[in-house]
Amino acid sequence: MQKTRPFHRRKVVVIFFGCAAALCGLGGRLGHLMVADSEYYAALAQDLHERERDIKAARGRILDRNGVVLADNRTVCTVSVIHSQIKEPERVIEVLAKELSLEEETVRKRVEKVSSIEWVKKNVEKEIGDRIRNYNLAGVKVDEDYRRYYPYDDMASKVLGFTGSDNQGIIGLEVEYEEELSGEPGKILTLTDARGVELENTGESRLEPVAGNDLVISLDYNIQEYAQQAALKVMEQKQADSVSIIILNPMNGEIYAMTNVPEFNLNEPFTLLPGYSEEEGQDALNKMWRNGCINDTYEPGSTFKVITAAAGLEAGVVSLTDQFSCPGFKIVEDRRIRCARVSGHGGENFVQATQNSCNPVFIEVGLRLGVDRYFSYFEQFGLKNKTGIDLPGEAATIMHKKENVGQVELATISFGQSFQITPIQLATTVSSIINGGKRITPHFGVQVKENDGTLLKVFQYEEGKQIVSEETSETMRYLLEQVVDGGGGKNAYIEGYRIGGKTATSETLPRSANKYISSFLGFTPANEPKVLGLCIINNPQGVYYGGTIAAPVIREMFENILPYLGIEKTEETVTEVPG
Repeated sequence: MQKTRPFHRRKVVVIFFGCAAALCGLGGRLGHLMVADSEYYAALAQDLHERERDIKAARGRILDRNGVVLADNRTVCTVSVIHSQIKEPERVIEVLAKELSLEEETVRKRVEKVSSIEWVKKNVEKEIGDRIRNYNLAGVKVDEDYRRYYPYDDMASKVLGFTGSDNQGIIGLEVEYEEELSGEPGKILTLTDARGVELENTGESRLEPVAGNDLVISLDYNIQEYAQQAALKVMEQKQADSVSIIILNPMNGEIYAMTNVPEFNLNEPFTLLPGYSEEEGQDALNKMWRNGCINDTYEPGSTFKVITAAAGLEAGVVSLTDQFSCPGFKIVEDRRIRCARVSGHGGENFVQATQNSCNPVFIEVGLRLGVDRYFSYFEQFGLKNKTGIDLPGEAATIMHKKENVGQVELATISFGQSFQITPIQLATTVSSIINGGKRITPHFGVQVKENDGTLLKVFQYEEGKQIVSEETSETMRYLLEQVVDGGGGKNAYIEGYRIGGKTATSETLPRSANKYISSFLGFTPANEPKVLGLCIINNPQGVYYGGTIAAPVIREMFENILPYLGIEKTEETVTEVPG
């Protein structure tokens, strides 16, 4: 027995020093945690006992060029429940179902769901939220936030766009300028115990939201109102499927109005208009929300003769005094392509051919240019690219591949058929031809301001390249003024104003459907353009000629807006032939 005692003593000593070393290690580690890492673990513990609720930021307003508020905010509430804090679940279910007009079963599922926080309903009117708050129900939270509000309901709905339940833009300017408008959300922080129950007497801490900035746009409330009224009037009169109107400044690209009737109510964007099938669901909504001026393409018809004329004059293949003979058709290869006037126009010069919108003459101009040169001008004028308008979803031009274009295809292109462009592309290109020849960028965004009016940003739009010479631009203004002064656009004439323009009547595909698109594009003053308007009427019933039904719409628009814009009547008459 005595021989084993030294061994046991050594074992005890080893265990003792082992324990001492372990205790020293633990002590050192504990000291490190308490001193060196104390802030990190304190923050981690704080996070475990904090509950966050977001506070939406007030979205920036959208203002027209004169400061009229087109998109604003309304205070609303979000009602939520915290399962661990509810003391009277049946009472909570009863009150919320009643006040929020929800099914009891819907409320019950959310009240009984075990989660840190469960929202019951968002975008609740403030007075309802206040009533719920006054019940003082444990576990029920009523937080104020914001909902987008549009004071004029359907005004420019497809331009302004709207926001979703998260207050983010979905379509239109609301999504295009999301960064400027959105702001930064805030937070409400509450402390809880390990069970998730809020600690008494700790209160709430708030990180206040930062409101978004205001967006000032070029759209004019009054001109937009005129445009929508005029579009609705002709749509009802002609029982048309839809009507689009664009009013812009051809010198700088600022858009004063853009309407696509029927418009929808921005405050109820998910309510389908008559004529849209609920069975189509989201597809029906997408159709209702589409901005036909930029999202859709169409065959422009004779308004595109402006482009053919400009290319022909710029290339020198035609002059105003060139003589032509129209027998009512033109033979191109094996095709007989007719003129709108079956009996023909007989002998005419280029000015008269433009007044008459004579297909055979414009076919001749296109053939003189040839495929390569025509496509070169098509590109030079900017028609192969999008306009760059500050709205999402702009469609591109649909054009034949050059290698697939023969004489017949070139002939039909020359008078605006067998290809498609957007209305905004046509308005932009013609503006650029008549404004002295500078390509413009159509746009709405003008400035960004703080809510108190402090200027933060002025949007800059680069001046485009010279697409035609100033001489060609002057000649085109003269030529198009003749169309209104004594040609097919005479129904757009207003005494005392010098107006240029071009009519169009195109047949949609398939041709057998006998559906038409009637349009007129006009500008004034013809010698120094300050405003350009385009009206497109889709599938009008009865008389469908653009000069008969679309030109008067632009005339009516101009009669209202020209005095408003300060464009006065003049005693000047049509100028002599340029050059």
